[in-house]
Amino acid sequence: MFNIQKAVGRLDFAPKQKEIEITDIKKGLGVFTPLPDKTVSFAAIKDNLKKAGYTLASADITVIGKIAHDGDKWTLTSAISDQKFVLKSKTPEILSSTPDSNVQVTGGWTTVGQGASAQETIDVQNITNPLSPAVSIAGRFFFPPVQFINVSFSSSVASDEPSTNEAESTKRAPIRTTSPGLTVFQGGAFTPRVYLIKQHLGNVKVNRQLLNLSLSYTPTTKVQLEVEVPVSRTSFDDGRSTGSGVGLGNITLWVKYRFFRKVKTWGDRQTSARFGLELPTGSTSIPTAAQVNAPKFVRQQLGSISGGLSPHFDVTFSQAGGRFIFGGNIEGIIRTERNGFRMGHEIRANTDFEYVLLPREYKKPGHELFLIFETNYIANGRGRLNGITVQGSTSSAYYVSPGLQYTLRPNFVIEGSVQLPVIRNTGSLVLKTNYNLLLGVKYLF
Repeated sequence: MFNIQKAVGRLDFAPKQKEIEITDIKKGLGVFTPLPDKTVSFAAIKDNLKKAGYTLASADITVIGKIAHDGDKWTLTSAISDQKFVLKSKTPEILSSTPDSNVQVTGGWTTVGQGASAQETIDVQNITNPLSPAVSIAGRFFFPPVQFINVSFSSSVASDEPSTNEAESTKRAPIRTTSPGLTVFQGGAFTPRVYLIKQHLGNVKVNRQLLNLSLSYTPTTKVQLEVEVPVSRTSFDDGRSTGSGVGLGNITLWVKYRFFRKVKTWGDRQTSARFGLELPTGSTSIPTAAQVNAPKFVRQQLGSISGGLSPHFDVTFSQAGGRFIFGGNIEGIIRTERNGFRMGHEIRANTDFEYVLLPREYKKPGHELFLIFETNYIANGRGRLNGITVQGSTSSAYYVSPGLQYTLRPNFVIEGSVQLPVIRNTGSLVLKTNYNLLLGVKYLF
């Protein structure tokens, strides 16, 4: 729903986004009152919604003004904006009965023609005396049934079943799996997440608190730009001494390109590719051997980085229908050394299963609750230390990650997920993860 407001709100005659209201989400019905001193265009609304991934099925408009006979056609001139509308009616006599007087005309709205010859046309349904000259234009726009998550509209079908199409991702997106959807139509999202991670290796016990700040921007309907800034605090206990450290991690820059999308009623399928570049910005400080009784490769893992400049490659897809969503992604990371250290090159494979639990009867957008179940496979090759391959540095693990997402407001989401190991096959020098708890919010703008 937030994307409808974004798309319509970018028009020069549109009111503030919060004044663009979705009144019936099942039938895809919305209403807004344009700015009174601006000229309006049905074609402009339709074009903006199309860019955002929606289809404008039809529209009604109410205009207060004077009816006049202009050559071979009847026109209505707005009382405030002075915009002229061409009137059509199956009963022309109703138009000739009210010339040169203020009336309120309601009817089906469209744009006929293109460019300089375009004319805003009203197929008259009703003519009454105006309630107030201050209400010059009140537009109603209709959409087919809403896509429940990342809203999309196609054909008009009445149903109590929420749709789960993915246009621009206004509300839900998988938590640990990359989504092929774009965050928001020509706008952005701020997503702070906190990870509480417990690890161990032998007598060494590790607690890590990671704050990841993500800022994304969608300049077009196919491209999304993003930056991730991690900050971590790590505390450790080896049985004889304890300590902790705080540091900035490697900042990652991302660009996502959605190259395939097919929308249908109550469903959506899309695929995207993503490229990231992890920059060598993180702190390189690690505990000394006097602080932690462990080999240097283990102590390196207590720092804030996994290596230096590292490209990331990611391909992701999703398919939605009714209350169910399925998706997945595969990501590869090529790591380089920094200060003589890097973890092994990495492959990640994730799957995402989602179910729209609430509301059971979907009337208006907001307060959606999503059940999420993700799986995560992570495999690392051999790491390196001072140019030498480290034996016992490979690892692979399979995790399950149940979670919840709740839409508090159309542009504000809260989420939580816990990642638990099911299968671990880690080398003798790799920290083992006990659990990874994620808490986060997403704010769209």
